[in-house]
Amino acid sequence: MKFLLSGKRDPNPFKISHRETKAADILSLKLLQLAAAEGFSLRDCVILCIGTDRSTGDALGPLVGTQLVRRNADLAVYGTLDEPVHALNLQETLDAIARNHERPRILAIDACLGQLSSVGCIQLSSGPVMPGAGVNKKLPPVGDMHMTGIVNVGGFMEYFVLQNTRLSLVFRMAEVMASSILQALARSAQFAAAVSRSRLPRP
Repeated sequence: MKFLLSGKRDPNPFKISHRETKAADILSLKLLQLAAAEGFSLRDCVILCIGTDRSTGDALGPLVGTQLVRRNADLAVYGTLDEPVHALNLQETLDAIARNHERPRILAIDACLGQLSSVGCIQLSSGPVMPGAGVNKKLPPVGDMHMTGIVNVGGFMEYFVLQNTRLSLVFRMAEVMASSILQALARSAQFAAAVSRSRLPRP
C-alpha cells in the first residue's frame, strides 16, 4: 500500500517558540486547521514519532510518542522511548502501518537542526518530513503533515551537536508538542459531538 502524501513540502511552515505563552494551545489550533486544509480528520491520523533515545537531541520524537501513549492510550502512535522508530527500522514500521491501518494518514514528528535564532522553535507544515536529512542520511519521506522541533544549531558536526543537546530543552519541547496534539484531538472530538447533536431531530 502506498502512503497518501500531500506532495511538496510547504516552504513557509508555521513556527513558534516552545517558550511562547500558550504555545501548545496555538499549535493545536494550527494543527486542526492544517488537517482540515489537507482534507482529513486528525482523529483518524497515525502519529509517527521518529528518533532514538541513544542521542539526546534525536530523542525528541520518542519523548513525544511516550507522552502521547501515557496520556491517551487510544492513539495510534508509533515511536516511543521503549520502541523507537529510527533509520534501521523506519521502512519496517511504515510497512506495519500500511498493514494495520486503512489508507493511513500520518502526522510525522521529528527533531531537526537549524539556525541559532530558531533553536527551541516548533514547526508545523503540510507534506512529508525528511528524516535523517540533518545528518546526511537518505531515508524515505514520511507523512501527510509534520511537526518538527529545532533542538540545536545545524551546519557543522551534526552528530556531535545532536549528542550534546540539552535534555531539558528537548523534554520541554516534547511536552509542548504532545500537549498540542492532545488538545487538538480533544477539540476535534468536541466539534464532532456538537455537529452530531445539531443533527438530532428536535422534539
